Amino acid sequence: MGKRKSWTEKLNDVGDLPKVVKIEGKMTRRWGEGTVVIPSPREVYDLMRSVPEGKLTTINEIRSALARRHAATICCPITAGIFAWVSANASEEERAAGGEGIPYWRTLKSGGVVNEKYPGGVEIQKALLEKEGHRLVRKGTKNVSHRVLDLEKSLYAP
Repeated sequence: MGKRKSWTEKLNDVGDLPKVVKIEGKMTRRWGEGTVVIPSPREVYDLMRSVPEGKLTTINEIRSALARRHAATICCPITAGIFAWVSANASEEERAAGGEGIPYWRTLKSGGVVNEKYPGGVEIQKALLEKEGHRLVRKGTKNVSHRVLDLEKSLYAP
């Protein structure tokens, strides 16, 4: 069995990405017609890094920016979400090695919901967001999540 790749190695493993492909077959039922960009992990990382202190973005804002950048109809939601997760973990790896990392906690799920899959989970991100002046509310009873209040006041479109 081979050695497992680090998060930073995954971040830098771009393969043939980014690429824009025509939406075809079963994908048309979900996404309609046009083209979809499959971004590189580094592109997602760079957009997450660009969010200034006091501002927030969502994965959908990042997807819109990537679609515009590549003149595509949409950006693939699956790969964008996976690459945001890779970016957050690579950032923590950077910090652990003495680097700066990126403010991944400023990139939220749609609706301003904190991403429970990011390093440290919801509680760490909640603390980081509150430290930057954002207010959060608990949402739900069974599947509890935390959402930023007044997201539109802090929304940043990369």
